[in-house]
Amino acid sequence: MVGLTGRAPEVSLPRPDGAPTPVAEGADMHLIIVDDHPLFRDALSSAVRLAFPAAEVEEADGIESACAALSRGRSIDLTLLDLTMQGVNGFDGLIAIRTRFPRIPVLVVSGLDDPRIVREALSHGAAGFVPKAAGKPVLIRAITDVLNGAIFVPEGLSGPAEAPGRKTGKPPIAERIAELTPQQVRVLLMIRQGKLNKQIAHELGVGDSTVKAHVSEILRKLGVISRTQIVIETANLDYDNIMSTLPSN
Repeated sequence: MVGLTGRAPEVSLPRPDGAPTPVAEGADMHLIIVDDHPLFRDALSSAVRLAFPAAEVEEADGIESACAALSRGRSIDLTLLDLTMQGVNGFDGLIAIRTRFPRIPVLVVSGLDDPRIVREALSHGAAGFVPKAAGKPVLIRAITDVLNGAIFVPEGLSGPAEAPGRKTGKPPIAERIAELTPQQVRVLLMIRQGKLNKQIAHELGVGDSTVKAHVSEILRKLGVISRTQIVIETANLDYDNIMSTLPSN
């Protein structure tokens, strides 16, 4: 298999409904590539343009510049995002983009290919995952599938599903959230929105140290060790589920 930086034969890939998708398509398609390595951005951009000659491709070297591009009001159909960029911790970049632009699908293109990372990326709202070592046909199939509303993960990277009834040693997440104070629940909701401590402090009208104390208690009560894990643990709970733990008055 040829890597994304190499040349590969042009192919026609099937859509999820079975109809062929010629590589010549791409009119009115607008993508943005977010990666802090110029050479890889160029290689990925070339691969996309070769497969979709009519597509419009933008590039961004970080989350801040990507959000600026996405905020300009132009219709972007898909974001191709690297997870491991300078100044980005874990899934913070993915969370930031998904929080601010929830309608724009994100296809992660990463040098990391651990199934656990793939599953976490999907739990944070990624619409697909492509390893940087994958071949160009895999990339083009991923773009095609995601733009057609499907979730794309290369074969072998989804990892084994958790066995039914597997014991985690923790009470259900709803029970753990019920132990939080009303203010801690509000902080939890803002963490799920990708907000930083200073933003939370401003919205709640409290000091940074108070927010830090709340975050520490949330971590302790939920039995997790990071903000990323908070989001993962509560991913299957909707807003109403969490708000139901607050007092009615």
